[in-house]
Amino acid sequence: MTLRLADDGQSARITMPRWGSTREAIRFAQSRAGWLDAQRARRPQRAEPRPGGTIAFRGHDLAIDWQEDRPRKVVLRGAAIGLGGPRDGLTPRLKRWLQGEARSLFADDLAFYSARAGLETPDFALSSARRRWGSCSSCGTVRLNWRLVQAPDHVRRSVVAHETAHRVHFDHSPRFHALLADLFEDDLPDAERWLKANGPSLFSAFG
Repeated sequence: MTLRLADDGQSARITMPRWGSTREAIRFAQSRAGWLDAQRARRPQRAEPRPGGTIAFRGHDLAIDWQEDRPRKVVLRGAAIGLGGPRDGLTPRLKRWLQGEARSLFADDLAFYSARAGLETPDFALSSARRRWGSCSSCGTVRLNWRLVQAPDHVRRSVVAHETAHRVHFDHSPRFHALLADLFEDDLPDAERWLKANGPSLFSAFG
């Protein structure tokens, strides 16, 4: 049997063989209650955007400058982000703005790395996956997690370079890693360490 904390952070999921019973699964989960508590404690607390608070954008915190009587359109002003409209629409408007920025940045990143790899720029879609930052289908379509727009630029770009390398080598062979090293212009181990340490925090503001 295997046990993991579900994406909601409140329930657990057990994978068991066909011959396993529900009673055994419950006992298995109960025997690992301490491990589940530790996993829950490691999850970042949900912190919905609020006026006067901040949101992460490209590795920096932007102050949320909201006033209800302002236009609803989100406007980036230096180290702050301004917007108006009803208070209950604050979170979805900020989320849509981040997704729009992510789409634009990903388009540029994909064009850059595709050119370096001698490939055409592929179609791509934004992803909301909880466990994958990017993916590449066998037909070459790329999916990229929009929450990467909150990470530093080199971290986001490392994922795009990774998926571009998969368009040439659909595996994690030495040839894949050699190509990725050629494509990515920055410190790949540093980007991977950042994602491992800070990736969960990218889900705290928008679930």
